[in-house]
Amino acid sequence: MSDTIKDTLQLRYRRLGTSLAALSYLFLLAPLFVVVPIAFGTGSDMSFPPKDYSLDLFRIFFSSPDWTGPLLQSAKVSIITMIVTLLTGVPAAYGIARYDFPGKKLISALMMSSLVVPTIVTALGLYLYFSVLRINGSTFALVLGHVIYTTPYVLVMILAGIQKLDRNLEFGAELMGARPARMFVTVVLPQLVPSLVAASLFAFLISFDEVVIAWFLSGSDTVTLPVKMFSSIRWEISPVIAAVSTLLTTMSLVVSLIVASMRKTTPAAG
Repeated sequence: MSDTIKDTLQLRYRRLGTSLAALSYLFLLAPLFVVVPIAFGTGSDMSFPPKDYSLDLFRIFFSSPDWTGPLLQSAKVSIITMIVTLLTGVPAAYGIARYDFPGKKLISALMMSSLVVPTIVTALGLYLYFSVLRINGSTFALVLGHVIYTTPYVLVMILAGIQKLDRNLEFGAELMGARPARMFVTVVLPQLVPSLVAASLFAFLISFDEVVIAWFLSGSDTVTLPVKMFSSIRWEISPVIAAVSTLLTTMSLVVSLIVASMRKTTPAAG
């Protein structure tokens, strides 16, 4: 086969792949072209396209205790989850990346297990376990469940950042007499700032959007925003859901853009 024919086939395959990717993205984004316009309609009905455009649905959302309560609860749970996950996940990721110890593979597999176990199975297991401990329905149970769920994502991102670090800087700090804890704080963490920011944003976002575990573990006074949305979809047809969905989509887009921009500006380790 001549080089010309090979180049022609490769070009066709690339075009086919690009077309399929574009169609897939269009299919995934199609609901947004319906939800976002509805979010800027009036508060009287849910119709597409809206008869009139306004910010009434957003005003209802931010002024109603039925919605602001779950919003604040989600924010509280997500912030605490983000902090706890970073405090536990960053040292764990560094230990896994830099040290060899008995049971390392087993511990790593257990910490990553929630990535392969269906969320509904994790939620049911946590519900049964927390029922024995009698902590179901509390903010503590929600935070603990979300920490278990988000830790693998933080580990993956921090491990990827550690692999790009120049280990000679760590050796140099140790040779100069720095203890491991001081070396970690003064040498490793400053280099991991982009990975830390990305991991914290994703941990917050994953916790904020999580609905299955929150559905099992939340109580009447600890309902999160996704659980409130799911309940509203089941029991009522409220156009406010479109406004909430638009806000969550915007938040996810902003986080993704921040992470992408930080990856572009992060220098490669030499």
